[in-house]
Order: sequence, then structure tokens, then C-alpha cells
Amino acid sequence: MESTLKEMRDGASVLDMDPKSTVGGGVEDVYGEDRATEDQLVTPWTISVASGFTLLRDPQHNKGLAFTEKERDAHYLRGLLPPATISQQLQEKKLMNTIRQYQLPLQKYTAMMELEERNERLFYKLLIDNVEELLPVVYTPTVGEACQKYGSIFKRPQGLYISLKEKGKVLDVLKNWPQKSIQVIVVTDGERILGLGDLGCQGMGIPVGKLSLYTALGGVRPSACLPVTIDVGTNNEQLLKDEFYIGLRQKRATGQEYSELLHEFMTAVKQNYGEKVLIQFEDFANHNAFDLLAKYGTTHLVFNDDIQGTAAVVLAGLISALKLLGGSLADHTFLFLGAGEAGTGIAELIALEMSRRSKTPLEETRKKIWLTDSKGLIVSSRKESLQHFKKPWAHEHEPVKGLLEVVKAIKPTVLIGTSGVGKTFTKEVIEAMASFNEKPLILALSNPTSQSECTAEEAYTWTKGKAIFASGSPFDPVEYEGKVFVPGQSNNAYIFPGLGLGLVISGAIRVHDDMLLAAAEALAGQIKEEYLAKGLIYPPLSNIRKISVQIAANVAAKAYELGLATRLPRPENLVKHAESCMYSPAYRYYR
Repeated sequence: MESTLKEMRDGASVLDMDPKSTVGGGVEDVYGEDRATEDQLVTPWTISVASGFTLLRDPQHNKGLAFTEKERDAHYLRGLLPPATISQQLQEKKLMNTIRQYQLPLQKYTAMMELEERNERLFYKLLIDNVEELLPVVYTPTVGEACQKYGSIFKRPQGLYISLKEKGKVLDVLKNWPQKSIQVIVVTDGERILGLGDLGCQGMGIPVGKLSLYTALGGVRPSACLPVTIDVGTNNEQLLKDEFYIGLRQKRATGQEYSELLHEFMTAVKQNYGEKVLIQFEDFANHNAFDLLAKYGTTHLVFNDDIQGTAAVVLAGLISALKLLGGSLADHTFLFLGAGEAGTGIAELIALEMSRRSKTPLEETRKKIWLTDSKGLIVSSRKESLQHFKKPWAHEHEPVKGLLEVVKAIKPTVLIGTSGVGKTFTKEVIEAMASFNEKPLILALSNPTSQSECTAEEAYTWTKGKAIFASGSPFDPVEYEGKVFVPGQSNNAYIFPGLGLGLVISGAIRVHDDMLLAAAEALAGQIKEEYLAKGLIYPPLSNIRKISVQIAANVAAKAYELGLATRLPRPENLVKHAESCMYSPAYRYYR
């Protein structure tokens, strides 16, 4: 991946930097959010000490009926609450009962967002303790529907909206955000939201959802997270005609106008928050995603989850699957349907891992990987007309159109879908995979569920139970001929929260490919024989915080090894250090 980006940067690497930029640091736990400060007394202050009605309206400090008798006296809460005092556990039980009564996923999403706006710790308590149940509610697939209807369900703003109206004033806009110690920013321009296309300003649901997972799954403090939407218009005619649309009513800006606004944003972020703030690019269109990563990868701490996060989580699944398939990565042939951000990003990381393990040049390992796009197999005869990020995958072969014909010609052992188009792994395609593979590995990664290349049931049924299957969105277990198959979910949530925590605790100032490989290897190391016996190539999401700690420690270790870490001296035990830095949703006792 870095090799491709280096070509776009005229040879510059993320390791090429001014040594003066490596400064020490770490962010003080002002609000008492980390596990290491759980037992300390906290003063519930915002600008001044919050008390009375103000305290009940402050989501960061509100505990509802869990305020103790002493706290009610000390903070002028008498009479503002019913007399009962209940525990956080009972509050959680009550709210989960309520959420489970809703029939529609969007109702559950709205209920969770409203909870976050009134009681932040309780929101994260629910999400952490019920992650497998609530992850599909606060993120994919439900967040896709939420973004489509964001204008209709919008009640109060979450995050920062930076539009063309703010051009020339972006730094002032950033200063309007109340929290000053920001560690992670997730930013989108809304042009390619999941597999749903251009949703403009309504793409804000994605940064909000991603950052809730950074906190719940990776332990990054909520106060250190900032969701941002860059609004440059939309080409979605339906939204432009929607009276409830909340964004700019104009066609999407491109070219110089677009790049100037993005550059002003990137410059302002570094000026306002420093060099160690992680900026995650999310759901940008292909043509902008690669350019932004190449342009800012050597000057900022940037990460693209669609390109790099997806690649790391898929690579982890492939390493795990080798225990079922046998052989090494280099013994297998990979075919991708889709050659955009996700497809090329995954392919490059697989090739890189193959190169490292087999000591073979990257140019050679790429030849084991084939990509198809809307025009068919990517081959050398098409090279002149290809976008720059597709060119490394143009191999010598006669042109082939149609996925079924490509599968028959290439005979891959692994079929990976990143097309964003549902139902493209047809019965004929899946049966062809099963005809020349004892255990075909099929990854239908497109989100949301409606855009998945095939369902779990189709994969298991059409291969007569031979397939190893994982998908981007969750599917229920499938029973076939008396055997229960549990489909894995190749969810980026396995990687980016732990990666983010690792970057934060080490004070890293750049993201390097070796960190992505370290994250993938840490995730693959968490798979147990009992999971593989069920056909699972990913561990259960219920263990995600423990997994994130291992990933964070691996990533931080690699940052120190590469000389990219600034938090000095290096902690002796990075696993324990990561655990102590993780956000805890337990209520604090107020002075």
C-alpha cells in the first residue's frame, strides 16, 4: 500500500520527516474517563462546576436516578429527581428491555442516539455490555438507513459541519468545538456512504457511529473524539429536492475549490490540535480517497478505514482461514469483484504480507491476485485507460468479461466481493468456486446487508456446506443438512478501534503499513480452534475490548520500533498500559 502511495508522492515515505516534529506528550485525563482513574473522585465541571438543573442536562456528567443521596445534597439536585436511587446496572436492564421492544432497527438507533445525548456513560455501558446486539444498531447496517433519513430524524447536531460557507474560517469553526484535547477525528464528505452512494451532509451518521465504536470497542475517550462532515454539496437529486435536507443545496464542488477547502481543514486541524491527532478519512469517493491519503500521509497522522482498515481486517481473516485451508498465502489465488478503495487496499496488503513472509518481491506476489471491475478482468491490455490505483493489478491475460467467465478462467481459491453491488455472487459463480475447491473461501464484504454480494445461506447451500464464509454485514447462523454454520463478520470494527488506541497511547505521528500488518496479525492471533471448528475465521465480537488491547499493544510496539512514537519513555508493558488508558463507562462519584 505504501509503495503505491509513494509513487503518488514522488517517492516520499511516511518515515521521511523532520525530527523537530517528534514531540513528547500524552493527554491528561481531565474528565476521569480512563480505567486507571476509576476510583478517583471527580468534580463534574464543564466551564464552571455543574450543579442542579445544569448537571442533569449535561450528558457527560448526568447519572439520572443513580445520583447518591450525598451527591443530591452537594449538587442542588433535591426535588429535581424522584426520591428513588437506583444502580447503573438497573438502568441498563431497564433500557435494554425498552430497546428490545422496538420492532424497527431505526427506532432502536434513534433510542440509542437519544440516550447518548442525555447520559453518555450509560450509552457506552449499554454498547460495551451488549456489543453483539447493539453494534448493528449504532453502525452498519442500520446507520445506512439513518443516513438516508438523517434530515427527517435530525433533532440536535452531533459533531462539526464544515461547508463551503466556512471557507477561509475553518480554524475558527474548529475553535467553536467545546473540547480542546482531541485525539481522534473521523471526517467524511458524504460522497460514498457505505454502498448507498452520495448522501451529502447526511453522511454525518458515519463519523458519529465510527467514533462511538472508537470509544466502546477501543476505549478512546468520548471527550477526545470529534466527528466532522465536510459539506461541498451533493449530486443526489433526490436529496436536493427533499425539503428536509440539512445540507448545502448545490451540486458537489470539485477540483480546486474542493481541494482548497480540504487543505484548509487539514492545516487547521494540525494548528488547533497538534501533530498527534488521528484523522480518519471515511467514505470518500475513490478518486479523492487515494489522493488525500497520498497527499497527507507524510505530513499528518492519517488513516483511511475503507482502504487500510478493511485491508487489515480481511488479511487477519485470511491468516486465520489458512488454518482451515492449509498452505501459505502464496499458495492461494485471490480474485476480487470490485477494484475501488477497499478492493485495491486489501489486495495490496495481502501482496505485502506475502512478500514479507516469502521474501519475494512485491511485484511478483501481486501476480497471485486478480481484480475485476465493471469492464471485466483487469489485464495489461487495459493499462492505459486504468485509474492509477488499478494499474499494479493489470496482469498478462486475455480480456475476460463477466464474473462467471473470470472465475472459470482464473480458478481462484479465494473470492472477495468489494463491489458495493448486491447479489453479484450468483449461484453459478458460487457453484463454480465449489467445483475446483475443496473449501472455497468466500468473502462478501459490501455493506449494508442489501448490498452484500451473496447471503450466508446462499454460500453454504450452493457449495453444499463446503464454503468458508464471512461478510461485511452480519448474517444469522445457517443450518444445512443437520449442521449449523456460523458466518463470520469481516467487520472493520475489529481493527480501527484498537489501531486508534495504539496510535494514541504511543503518541504516534504517522501511520505506516507495518502498523496495519501488526494489527492484522494481532487479530488473527485471537482466533481459537473452537471458533475454527464452527467455520469462524474471526473471534466473537463479545471479546472485542480484549482484542483491541492486543491490537493496540502490537501497533504501539511497531510505532516505537519505527521511531514514530513520541510518548517517551516507552511503557514496559504495553498491554497493561493500553488497558489502563481505556475509557470506562462506570459512573464516577462526585465531590
